[in-house]
Amino acid sequence: MTSPGDSGTREIWPLWEVFLRPSRGLSHVHAGSLHAPDSTMAVRNARDLYTRRGEGVSIWVVPASAITASDPDAKGEFFESPEGKEYRHAVYYTASEAVPHL
Repeated sequence: MTSPGDSGTREIWPLWEVFLRPSRGLSHVHAGSLHAPDSTMAVRNARDLYTRRGEGVSIWVVPASAITASDPDAKGEFFESPEGKEYRHAVYYTASEAVPHL
Protein backbone atom coordinates (compact mmCIF):
# COMPACT_ATOMS: atom_id res chain seq x y z
CA MET A 1 0.00 0.00 0.00
CA THR A 2 1.36 3.40 -0.90
CA SER A 3 0.51 6.74 0.61
CA PRO A 4 0.17 10.12 -1.11
CA GLY A 5 3.57 11.46 -2.01
CA ASP A 6 5.06 7.96 -2.23
CA SER A 7 7.19 7.21 -5.24
CA GLY A 8 5.16 4.02 -5.66
CA THR A 9 7.78 1.78 -4.09
CA ARG A 10 6.89 -0.44 -1.21
CA GLU A 11 9.29 -1.94 1.29
CA ILE A 12 9.02 -5.71 1.28
CA TRP A 13 9.67 -7.28 4.64
CA PRO A 14 11.69 -10.50 4.73
CA LEU A 15 9.97 -13.86 4.99
CA TRP A 16 10.37 -15.73 8.30
CA GLU A 17 9.68 -19.41 8.96
CA VAL A 18 7.99 -20.07 12.32
CA PHE A 19 8.58 -23.13 14.51
CA LEU A 20 6.56 -23.86 17.67
CA ARG A 21 7.19 -26.21 20.54
CA PRO A 22 3.75 -27.33 21.72
CA SER A 23 4.82 -28.38 25.25
CA ARG A 24 7.94 -29.05 27.22
CA GLY A 25 9.98 -31.98 26.01
CA LEU A 26 8.55 -31.98 22.49
CA SER A 27 10.40 -30.87 19.38
CA HIS A 28 9.72 -27.61 17.59
CA VAL A 29 7.41 -28.08 14.61
CA HIS A 30 7.06 -25.86 11.56
CA ALA A 31 3.90 -23.79 12.02
CA GLY A 32 4.02 -21.52 8.98
CA SER A 33 5.54 -18.39 7.53
CA LEU A 34 5.14 -14.65 7.95
CA HIS A 35 6.67 -11.36 6.87
CA ALA A 36 8.22 -9.03 9.45
CA PRO A 37 10.83 -6.25 9.42
CA ASP A 38 13.10 -7.89 12.02
CA SER A 39 13.40 -10.90 14.34
CA THR A 40 11.75 -9.18 17.31
CA MET A 41 8.64 -8.35 15.31
CA ALA A 42 8.70 -11.82 13.72
CA VAL A 43 8.53 -13.46 17.18
CA ARG A 44 5.73 -11.12 18.29
CA ASN A 45 3.76 -11.63 15.08
CA ALA A 46 4.28 -15.40 15.29
CA ARG A 47 2.95 -15.37 18.85
CA ASP A 48 -0.14 -13.43 17.78
CA LEU A 49 -0.74 -15.50 14.67
CA TYR A 50 0.14 -19.05 15.71
CA THR A 51 -0.49 -19.25 19.48
CA ARG A 52 -3.91 -17.65 19.90
CA ARG A 53 -5.15 -20.58 21.96
CA GLY A 54 -2.04 -20.97 24.12
CA GLU A 55 -0.75 -23.96 22.17
CA GLY A 56 2.95 -23.11 22.35
CA VAL A 57 5.64 -22.78 25.01
CA SER A 58 8.48 -21.74 22.70
CA ILE A 59 8.72 -19.98 19.32
CA TRP A 60 11.63 -19.98 16.89
CA VAL A 61 11.73 -17.68 13.87
CA VAL A 62 14.29 -18.19 11.13
CA PRO A 63 14.83 -16.01 8.07
CA ALA A 64 13.65 -18.09 5.11
CA SER A 65 16.76 -16.94 3.22
CA ALA A 66 18.91 -18.78 5.83
CA ILE A 67 17.32 -22.17 5.11
CA THR A 68 18.90 -24.53 2.65
CA ALA A 69 16.63 -27.32 1.44
CA SER A 70 16.83 -30.31 -0.85
CA ASP A 71 15.11 -30.17 -4.24
CA PRO A 72 11.68 -31.88 -4.05
CA ASP A 73 11.99 -32.84 -7.73
CA ALA A 74 15.16 -34.83 -6.92
CA LYS A 75 13.43 -36.75 -4.11
CA GLY A 76 13.99 -40.21 -5.58
CA GLU A 77 17.71 -39.96 -6.17
CA PHE A 78 18.37 -37.84 -3.09
CA PHE A 79 16.74 -40.20 -0.60
CA GLU A 80 17.66 -43.52 -2.18
CA SER A 81 20.20 -45.56 -0.28
CA PRO A 82 23.58 -45.86 -1.95
CA GLU A 83 24.23 -49.24 -3.53
CA GLY A 84 24.75 -51.83 -0.79
CA LYS A 85 23.53 -49.58 2.05
CA GLU A 86 19.89 -50.77 2.25
CA TYR A 87 20.51 -52.01 5.79
CA ARG A 88 20.30 -48.39 6.97
CA HIS A 89 16.51 -48.49 6.62
CA ALA A 90 14.14 -50.42 8.88
CA VAL A 91 12.24 -51.88 5.90
CA TYR A 92 15.36 -53.92 5.09
CA TYR A 93 14.79 -56.12 8.16
CA THR A 94 12.02 -58.65 8.61
CA ALA A 95 10.05 -59.10 11.82
CA SER A 96 11.03 -62.03 13.93
CA GLU A 97 8.26 -64.48 14.72
CA ALA A 98 9.96 -65.22 18.03
CA VAL A 99 9.26 -61.65 19.15
CA PRO A 100 5.46 -61.30 19.12
CA HIS A 101 5.24 -57.60 20.09
CA LEU A 102 7.06 -56.35 17.00
